[in-house]
Amino acid sequence: MEKKNYFRLGRAADVSLARGYYLFRFLETVPGIMLWATLAGIIFISWRAPAAASLFIVIFDAYWLLKTIFLSWHLRASYKKMKQHLKLDWLAKLEEIRAYNPQLKVENWRDIYHLVILPFYKEPYGVVRGSLEAIQQAHYPKDKIILVLGVEERAGEEARFIASRLGQEFSRSFFKFIISEHPTDIAGEIPGKGANETWAAREAKEKIIDSLGIQYEQVLVSSFDIDTRIYPHYFGVITYHYLTTAHPLRSSYQPIPIYNNNIWDAPFFSRVVASSGTFWQMMQQARAERLSTFSSHSIPLKPLVEMNYWQTNIVSEDSRIFWQSLLFYDGDWRTVPLFYPVSMDANVGRTLGETVKNVYKQQRRWGWGVENFPYLVFGFLKNKKISFRPKLYWSFVQLEGFWSWATNALIIFLLGWLPLILGGAKFNVTVLSYNLPRITRLLMTLSMAGIITSAIISSSLLPPRPPHKKKYLWLSMILQWAFLPLTIITFGSVPGIDAQTRLMLGKYMSFWVTPKLRNPRSNQHQSL
Repeated sequence: MEKKNYFRLGRAADVSLARGYYLFRFLETVPGIMLWATLAGIIFISWRAPAAASLFIVIFDAYWLLKTIFLSWHLRASYKKMKQHLKLDWLAKLEEIRAYNPQLKVENWRDIYHLVILPFYKEPYGVVRGSLEAIQQAHYPKDKIILVLGVEERAGEEARFIASRLGQEFSRSFFKFIISEHPTDIAGEIPGKGANETWAAREAKEKIIDSLGIQYEQVLVSSFDIDTRIYPHYFGVITYHYLTTAHPLRSSYQPIPIYNNNIWDAPFFSRVVASSGTFWQMMQQARAERLSTFSSHSIPLKPLVEMNYWQTNIVSEDSRIFWQSLLFYDGDWRTVPLFYPVSMDANVGRTLGETVKNVYKQQRRWGWGVENFPYLVFGFLKNKKISFRPKLYWSFVQLEGFWSWATNALIIFLLGWLPLILGGAKFNVTVLSYNLPRITRLLMTLSMAGIITSAIISSSLLPPRPPHKKKYLWLSMILQWAFLPLTIITFGSVPGIDAQTRLMLGKYMSFWVTPKLRNPRSNQHQSL
């Protein structure tokens, strides 16, 4: 199978040859099989060999403690660097650059254009306008910003009206402003962000980039979720990294998503889930060797065109573009951490029940990123130019990451008690059974240091409290972390198990658009 075929596969059914189909389908079952084998194995061993199960649980809890310390160190390091980057004048830093990478065909940082794509569906006018306003207020020459507002045809007349209204308001604020309309029911596409942003990027390339003769190397493409509000120096930050990194045309560029646009309106569990997502991305920034793209991200136009843009037949296009690039360029791809934030929405519904449902669906959609594992391993088997070591490394990172997502919280907070429940009377009179809860309690207490770190950092990331919000809400922002064990099981392990089981059974997911809801009195961009 040629590279042009395998690197754009979505699922097993896209593989033309029977042998390849069965291999891809087997790979789709691997994460689910590993997940359920782990859970069933712990239950079985707790029943048949409670002493061995107890030893495993103690070792696992110790591993979790060490992992917590390790990740907390990375979190603090990332947080410190992000605060430093927020204080810098990035346009001044751009002026200090004297040597420019010749492969970019630029003589000055002002030669770099930014193509910003904002795909939206049925989001309210205020949400879309807030994102455009943040770009308008950016500390970067507006004559170097090309903005595409991507409308979905299936969203109907209201979406067209919103786009037209915003076009009238903002069209003179940027070098170019166009509205693209992604058609409904294109064969082979899954309706969602990937299809919309790909359509928008193609239109911008044909109508603006090509017609004006702008070199592809001089264009950075930023694809933002529609609720993304950039901080003032975002374009300066990404331009600086693009001009100074060793492999600018073989890199993606990743900011830190902070879900604080409407954080004061979100219930406690939504805040914990949102903050946990931010912390994970911050920790990954400190481990650049493991960093892939997520949500809002940026990529040079030249490789994007060479790869034929984002995939339109999958759900997790934001992370897939990294794996797609890794395969297309024979392993020569990386993600550059920006250590600079973008502000996004926490999940808020009209009612508490609706919020619970929406948070779960959003986490399950993120968990559906497990679809990248069979794609990646299948591509590694086909691509002989990538050496064995990175193949093994990335395959392990993907499999272990999704396995941990679905199982770790359950093992720590629930399954650790199974030997005492299933071990029987004979085991329950042993010294090990007596000490098991004490040892695990001690290890978990020590692990609480990670929760304390999370509480402190999450408080420092909060925007100013809106005047209509009560002062006591500050206290709830701290106390919410006491519910972390329940939250990471309900909105971490369970949707992770859901997603991996669906993939294992071939029950493929479609793209679910997260509803955007804000209190108008809280609808304002706040700096850190």
